[in-house]
Amino acid sequence: MHQEHHARTQPDPRRWITLTVLLATVVLVSIDTSVLNVAVPTMLVDLRTTVPSLEWVIAGYSLTIASLLIVGGRLGDIFGHRRLFAIGVSLFGLGSLVASVSPNVGTLILGEAVIEGVGAALMIPSTLAILSTTFHGRERATAFAAWGAAAGAAVAFGPVLGGYLTTNYSWRWSFRINVIVAPVAAVAALLFMARDDGVRRRTPIDVLGAALITSGMFLVVFALSQGPTYGWLRPEEAFSVAGRDLWPTSMPVSIITAAFVVGLLLLAAFVAVEWRKQQQGRHPLFDLSQFRFRTFRYGVITALILSMGQLGVLFAIPLFLQGAAGLSAEENGLWMLPLGLAVIVGAQLGGRLNSRLGTTNLVRIGLFVEAFGIVVLTASVHQGVTFWQVLPGMVPFGIGLGFAVSQLTSVVLWEVPAESSGVASGANSTARQLGAALGATVIGTLVTVVTTGHAVDAIRGAGLDPTTSNAAIGGIEQLGASWRVPPGTAPEAAATLHDLFSQSLASGVRWALVFAASVVFAGAVLSLLIPHVGRAEATVPEAEPRPADALAGTGTVEALAVEAR
Repeated sequence: MHQEHHARTQPDPRRWITLTVLLATVVLVSIDTSVLNVAVPTMLVDLRTTVPSLEWVIAGYSLTIASLLIVGGRLGDIFGHRRLFAIGVSLFGLGSLVASVSPNVGTLILGEAVIEGVGAALMIPSTLAILSTTFHGRERATAFAAWGAAAGAAVAFGPVLGGYLTTNYSWRWSFRINVIVAPVAAVAALLFMARDDGVRRRTPIDVLGAALITSGMFLVVFALSQGPTYGWLRPEEAFSVAGRDLWPTSMPVSIITAAFVVGLLLLAAFVAVEWRKQQQGRHPLFDLSQFRFRTFRYGVITALILSMGQLGVLFAIPLFLQGAAGLSAEENGLWMLPLGLAVIVGAQLGGRLNSRLGTTNLVRIGLFVEAFGIVVLTASVHQGVTFWQVLPGMVPFGIGLGFAVSQLTSVVLWEVPAESSGVASGANSTARQLGAALGATVIGTLVTVVTTGHAVDAIRGAGLDPTTSNAAIGGIEQLGASWRVPPGTAPEAAATLHDLFSQSLASGVRWALVFAASVVFAGAVLSLLIPHVGRAEATVPEAEPRPADALAGTGTVEALAVEAR
């Protein structure tokens, strides 16, 4: 009997190959949209399309993932995470192939937003569950540190890679890389990943619950992410599909209002249905009783808050550097490189300190350090900023991010039963998606409102000729923080407008960073409610792990992946 137990708990000799495969896929998902962001101008010409159409490529990808994560996690719990991972990464590669040869934006949306999004939603929860059951004891901290480093660094390096590929080759190579790597990852998963233990009891799939959570999440995330485009209460732009107005501006309320209300009602219905099925023992899609675990409850809330705050740097700083500092997309990526390197250092350092400080303490320290880094960054945002002025804020932000990102999901899954680890991972990923959407909405609104208000007031008082002044004010009111001085403007007036707008944009970005720092600090305070977990792993024998050891955490990719939008 002892020999059987010992055999079950011996480390899998293929575990490091498994980690390599998972790291390759986390890089694929993390850089997918961040690479595309810098290629938008070239894609507009190649595909003969418009900016709103291209925005649907990235927004649709996020919507698909957010809608299906919990469903993907549950399918992994039922059919096996190794199998779902292989299916998900294969779909991801297929979607990339379709996107890489797309002759128009419609095909690109099908490949990237639909097929890739479905593949990622199946793959992400399974990767987290696989990591949580493959590594034990001291090795877990090392594996999750590598995972967190890969996720964070991929987001930071994505714009550099995208700029290089777009400038020297083609934006289509952003997808072709996935076409090469995804099949290799799928085959490696089938060959080297450990099979799921035992024969799984095939429980019925909660079709009603899946339909409610998928449609509800889609509508809520759509409303949060597209509110600035279509108007929060009154229609500011018609909602069109294939050139046909489905929600014209003549409607009494915006489509955003309707989508948000209906989405919330569907989510409320999901909770009611799942609670009833749970009480009746009828295999709900999501076991709501998991929220009784403090590590899961407060960990998920902290993850949502953390994702909101991270947008302050991942969205606002690049916007400022390109809009006010005049950097190109490639230069912007190079300025952000220290952030990626700091994430790697933070994740590795966190892995080494895990046995001494404990997983929960690492998350807390990371959040406080991250908030401090955002405060330092806020002070550096001004016209004429240099790389060396931005660097002192980037470094602590990245190190803190490495600490928190590599360990937070570990806390979330600490007490969750193994048979529910997939759907719990999906819930954690969904919380991050919601946080990213909400953070992007608040931060985008702050930057736009503050920048527009300051710029309009400054230009009106600048003494420019009325024609130039009125044209600039009209453009700023229409484009917000994306406005640039129009070509053909008289040199003296152009210099004045650029200076005034840069000062206004700096003010808007500072307010966004203040919000981000406040949110991350709130998350750090909230993390004080999470029980201490993780430190005991240092003394647990590798061959006899605690029952909860097989559930101890994972890193995360989905937040950074979608936050990179």
